Amino acid sequence: MKRILSLALLTFAVICLLAPVAVFATEETAPAAAKAADASSVKTMAALAAGLAIGIAAFGASIGQGMGLKGATEGIARNPGASGKISTTLIIGLAMIESLAIYALLVALGILINQKMFF
Repeated sequence: MKRILSLALLTFAVICLLAPVAVFATEETAPAAAKAADASSVKTMAALAAGLAIGIAAFGASIGQGMGLKGATEGIARNPGASGKISTTLIIGLAMIESLAIYALLVALGILINQKMFF
């Protein structure tokens, strides 16, 4: 099972790395109308990339926060005396997870600002 999952993730990574080559490969002798269509295509891909970045980051952050909260509640249930230390560690961990989601938001906004689609 792990081998199939690893192969699927590797294939997905290769496709993601090679997709821009097909999208951005254009001829230099294209007419002005075709260049305008290519610019529109780039903006469309930028918007899609920004949306996917936020979606994947939100999904990952929510899974991570859920797992962290699950572990903290189980730890407090087993040892109520350590609830102070567990809660402090949980809050710090949740802040770190949320900072990664905010970083993904900044990357997505950077993509949109670079294409002059935002601000």
